Amino acid sequence: MITLIGKKLAKKGLIFEHRGASPRCQDCRFKGTCIDSLEEGRMYIITDVKDAEQKCGLHEGHKVIVVEVEKADIESLVDSKKAFEGSMITIEYPDCEEVCEMHDLCFPQGLNEEDKCKIIKTTGRPSKNCAKGYDLNTVILRY
Repeated sequence: MITLIGKKLAKKGLIFEHRGASPRCQDCRFKGTCIDSLEEGRMYIITDVKDAEQKCGLHEGHKVIVVEVEKADIESLVDSKKAFEGSMITIEYPDCEEVCEMHDLCFPQGLNEEDKCKIIKTTGRPSKNCAKGYDLNTVILRY
C-alpha cells in the first residue's frame, strides 16, 4: 500500500498508528494517496521509502515522503488454549479492569474486539502471572 508520511518519520521499519485525517486534509489533492487507503486506529509498518516528496503543511519541515506500508504484526496475550501457530482467532478482550504491566498486551493497540487474526508465532508464557488468574500465552498476530 502506498501512502505519505512526514519526511522526518520516513524510515523503513517504523511502526505507526493511523489516527485519521486532520480537517485540513479534506481539500488536499493527495488525500486519496495519503490517508484514504489507511484504516483509522490500525498499526502499519513502513516497508520501503521512495524518493518522491511533496509539500504538506501538517508535518514538521512541511514535507512528506512516499512510502510503502503494510499492516503491522501485533504482539498480544491470548488464552493459552487458543495459542497455536497458524490458527485463526477472533479477538475477545478479557473481562478485566486490572491495571497491570500486561494490560497493553491484553488490549493491544491497533486491534479491535472481534477482529479475525492469524497467529503468526507463539512466543510462550508472559514474564508475569495474570492478576485475574487467566492462563495466557504471548503471540504475534496478523490481521
